[in-house]
Amino acid sequence: MPSHSLNVDSSAPGQTARSTGLFIFAFMGGALVACSFLAEYLFQDSRIRDASGALGIPQAQVLALLGAVALGIPLIVQALRHLAAGEMHMDELVALAIVAGIALGRYQEAGIVAFFMIVSNLIETRTAAGARASIAALLKLTPEQAHRLEEDGSEQIVEAKELRPGQTIRVRPGDNIPADGEVIRGESSVNQANITGESLAVDKNVGDEVFSGTTNLTGALDIRVTKAGADTTLGRVQELILDAERTRIPLMRLIDRYAGWYTPTILMLAGVVLFFAEDRTEGMKRAITMLIVACPIALVLATPTAVVAALSSASRLGILIKNIVNLEYARSLTAIVFDKTGTLTTGVLSVTQMKPAPDVDGAELLRLAASAEQLSKHPVAKALVSVAKDARVQLATPEGFEEVAGRGVKVQLDGDSIMVGRSTWLAEKGADLSLLDQAGYEEVEGLSMLYVTRNGTCVGWIGLEDKTRPEAREAIDDLRSLGIHNLTMVTGDKRSVAHRVAAEMGCSDVYAECLPAEKLELVNALKARGHIVAVVGDGVNDAPALAAGHLGIAMGAAGSDVAINSASIALMNNDLRRLGFLVRLSRATTRIIWQNLIFGGVFIIVTEALAIRGVLSPIAGAMLHTVATAVVIFNSARLVPFGEHLQAHQTASSQPPTPRREEAVTAPQPAMAT
Repeated sequence: MPSHSLNVDSSAPGQTARSTGLFIFAFMGGALVACSFLAEYLFQDSRIRDASGALGIPQAQVLALLGAVALGIPLIVQALRHLAAGEMHMDELVALAIVAGIALGRYQEAGIVAFFMIVSNLIETRTAAGARASIAALLKLTPEQAHRLEEDGSEQIVEAKELRPGQTIRVRPGDNIPADGEVIRGESSVNQANITGESLAVDKNVGDEVFSGTTNLTGALDIRVTKAGADTTLGRVQELILDAERTRIPLMRLIDRYAGWYTPTILMLAGVVLFFAEDRTEGMKRAITMLIVACPIALVLATPTAVVAALSSASRLGILIKNIVNLEYARSLTAIVFDKTGTLTTGVLSVTQMKPAPDVDGAELLRLAASAEQLSKHPVAKALVSVAKDARVQLATPEGFEEVAGRGVKVQLDGDSIMVGRSTWLAEKGADLSLLDQAGYEEVEGLSMLYVTRNGTCVGWIGLEDKTRPEAREAIDDLRSLGIHNLTMVTGDKRSVAHRVAAEMGCSDVYAECLPAEKLELVNALKARGHIVAVVGDGVNDAPALAAGHLGIAMGAAGSDVAINSASIALMNNDLRRLGFLVRLSRATTRIIWQNLIFGGVFIIVTEALAIRGVLSPIAGAMLHTVATAVVIFNSARLVPFGEHLQAHQTASSQPPTPRREEAVTAPQPAMAT
């Protein structure tokens, strides 16, 4: 039976050629069979004379025979190929039915049966082609040509596939962006719904990241290429969808497991009916009908058509599923572990307070901290460097940079040993933190505290704050309504900050001051208690935990190779409401697969019973077979628009787009606590 599953590994040209060949045979054979009925009506007893002048086969029957042969050839050839390969599939049932019909002289019936079976094949092939067409549509989003800027400032039109990282391209309004890159000149609004699923255009300014295949709407942009061709985010999206379509879930493997005995069983039943039939002709008719209706195309298409529709629905909302098994896990989730920074919060930290030591200037404290952190990619480092830039503090170049994940950094600056990080880590390193015992230097509740030491002595602290995502509480409430009550937040931040955020979100449990290894232990502990666990993080420092969960879901994965590689599911944007949709989609997909399987099974049982009793003719069986195939495909197709109501709701509740640069308000300077 696998021959009639969605063969996404097949090349598109091969599938197209096969479809074209089937269509030609169907057209030619169908026309001949139709003409046979017309000839039978117009020339009732007209027969072809042989060389001696004797009357032979009626002309109508000759046309029907030619039509039956033309229609039967592709089906019989396919069956012979399977037998030559030592495989047993459902094609043999069809081939036997057609050969038996021709042998009995029932040419018109054999032709009509073959015609409807080819139509079923074309429907099936078209469904598989539709899956690949969605991939081809993604590829077409990337323009074939690009306007590359040369060193002398001139523009040269080149093939997009010739672009290389480091080159500069110009993208005008209305054009699709040919490669991933960073804006170096200009500002515009970009529609990147095909990558992130965002319904609103996103404003892009100098320094912002843009993605291949997205559409530039309003202004001209000069972009420095960072990734091109298959390495772009769009290229990775295509690769992920193809990989997902190649995988098989347990329900698909269940059908394959019993395929080996299905065809022999049907042949045995047909043989029994033929053996006990009182009228040999009637018995053959019933046996042929049994072979036709037993072809389980509806059963075989039940799972792959639903899977393809679910993948299409998810990708439209910026949800990339690497393996279909991951989609099946989503329906059974009982626990979700959220990282705090960048997941439940925006991940954009802002410096709100600073407290330098009595003999240290505030600008010097900021210089030491920002200089030490400037080589790190942690959100804390970005916040420090950003505020130092706004304050026009001149940064020094660090030497001997060392970063301990989740704890802090250590560098050499101007001959001094500088450490920036958590107080517990600094204490382990033997730093003198006696300053923190003085009045006015205590920790501030609700702030993330960063301590700075110079040559082992604390020179002050810096307080940062991270806002929660506006849609995060709605997403968590939605997950709870779906029956997922174990919603845990983990963070490397201090307890006061962690409990504040967890209380805002309504999390059931919270773990603070966790190192990456401790997050991993928490996930393993939940799994040991029998939970089906999903881990949601940004994919940067959560890779071990993401890999350990049954589902690893990376937030904001657009443009991030780390996030895409470390997680089993990638959300291309940061909208947590996609999680509830993912669970619902998984449950709906399973529900539709079972509907298809039950329908296909009942169809075979009922039509087999009708065929045995002689109620169903071969032609009627072939027609019903085609109808059953269409029912399964259209039932699965209901999953494609599954996320439209979610997208409409999010569009209505979306915040206004970020103001353009000329409208932006200058960010306030951090308060210097004294």
